[in-house]
Amino acid sequence: MEQIIVFSVLAIALILFIWDKVRYDIVAFLALVTLVIFNIIPSEEAFSGLGHPAVITVAAVLVISKALQYSGLVDLIVDWISKVSEKLWVQVILLSTIVALASGFINNIGALAIIMPVALHLSRKNDFSPSLLLMPLAFASILGGMTTLIGTPPNIIISTFRDQELGERFSMFDFAPVGFSLTVIGLLFITLLGWRFLPKRQSKEAIAGMFEIDNYITEMVISKESELIGVPVSKFKEVGETEITILGIIRNGTRIHAPSKWEEFQKGDILIVEGDTDDFKNFSDANKAVLAKGKRVRDTAKGSSDIQTQEAIVMATSPLVGKSAIDSKIRTQYQINLLAIARQNRKMNKRLSKIKIKPGDVLLLQGESENLKEAIKSLQFLPLAKRELNIGKPKRIFGALGIFIAAIMCVVLGLLRVEIAFSLAAVLLVLTKILPIKEVYLSVDWPVIILLAAMIPVGEAFESSGGAETVTNLILSIDNTYPIWLFMGILMTATLLLSNIINNAATVVLMAPIAIKIAESFNVATDPFLMTIAVGASCAFLTPIGHQSNTLVMGPGGYKFSDYWKMGLPLTLAIIFIGVPLILYFWPV
Repeated sequence: MEQIIVFSVLAIALILFIWDKVRYDIVAFLALVTLVIFNIIPSEEAFSGLGHPAVITVAAVLVISKALQYSGLVDLIVDWISKVSEKLWVQVILLSTIVALASGFINNIGALAIIMPVALHLSRKNDFSPSLLLMPLAFASILGGMTTLIGTPPNIIISTFRDQELGERFSMFDFAPVGFSLTVIGLLFITLLGWRFLPKRQSKEAIAGMFEIDNYITEMVISKESELIGVPVSKFKEVGETEITILGIIRNGTRIHAPSKWEEFQKGDILIVEGDTDDFKNFSDANKAVLAKGKRVRDTAKGSSDIQTQEAIVMATSPLVGKSAIDSKIRTQYQINLLAIARQNRKMNKRLSKIKIKPGDVLLLQGESENLKEAIKSLQFLPLAKRELNIGKPKRIFGALGIFIAAIMCVVLGLLRVEIAFSLAAVLLVLTKILPIKEVYLSVDWPVIILLAAMIPVGEAFESSGGAETVTNLILSIDNTYPIWLFMGILMTATLLLSNIINNAATVVLMAPIAIKIAESFNVATDPFLMTIAVGASCAFLTPIGHQSNTLVMGPGGYKFSDYWKMGLPLTLAIIFIGVPLILYFWPV
């Protein structure tokens, strides 16, 4: 009975993961609570995952990654990258290699987020399609994460499974022989051949014209007969019976940007409004206001010089995901306007109030510079403009680098467990003021942390209920006289396909117990089977939803779902056919 319940819960969770209408951390939490209610997971162990070493390690690595950015070390590298050759193939090779190397030591999402704005700047500067560059960077970040223990969550989780099974974890560079070999092979394919399979979805002109927002903004003057006089901004649409959006008010030559909802309209106010031609005509015909004539006042009004526009990508961790522009309250909290939303390189023409924001969406924001920076940071957006370099002081750079290297050495030499070493490093980076304490909690990918904390007890229930053994027997029923490498190939393929539709951390939690049971059935070493799961879970190249790196580049690259197969399928086949022999060579059974 327990197995039936566990399989049912996992099946429903898998459907919800694929459906992607409910965020994955919520799905994982619901699965956890359901198994607790059925008493399959003891209530006292329900939240044991929060203290699991894998969860602590992932959080600490994210904090350290942010500290390395704040120190200015990363910006020195970025500054050097921006001065490279203008030839596309050179930039593909150089940027992909740097992202892959960085991903082994800082979170692969963080590595991509650092380099991506530079890649977009170079594509605009040199007039080539960013779609030829962004997917190679995303795939390079995924490959590079396989090379070390801390490069990607699957490696950290697999290490804890090994600890439970053998009483010893994988060390910092145990993943390097296989991971580095596959990364080199993958990079050779991506940089020499793979990027040529990608479509040229954007030109320099297409990027610049993605938001032709001036066509939708105009100025209207409130006449003395207007019914809007004395009406607060919050009642504008109700009184005016319009879908027009108020971006600002010019009063007595001074611009009031993103006015408060309590601000009342006055006679002679010039409204800076956004809408379409029909909206403007209908509004004017109703005699609520008249179109302003002559030179645009918004360009010369006092305070206008401080108003800027900024394009930014919505990260998967943004609190705005799943919310509409109205629900997000960007305007009231940060005094900035959301002017437009683009998805897959196309401006969304629906009313902003009706669009639910998704990861990878490109937003056009308008506001004062400091407000834009604060909103982008707090709401976990990725700005698409060329990064402002934060070179920092040499003392800070060497301090951050020294603490990070010391933590790695403590792990390599076996002086401290990885979660202790990296947690200590994170604290030291805060105490030395290399990373402001307010940034600590913003740097942690909380949905992934909750996903891990919830799925670890669920995975344990999958094993303790006999579910893992049942699946293992089903796989072995094919014919256990076949060679071991065939079963490793089946395991890797199944893991890889699963990781393309659900989070890779959840994939590892589900597949690792099966790998361990198969190894026990053959009475062979467990390590090669665990490495098989680690590789398979990391290599999500077939869909934009399998890995956050893929999601991040989808909007700016203008990619379609099918574009990921063009470069991803050959790479996936190479990983399967080369990965299994490599694992058996470095980790013989």
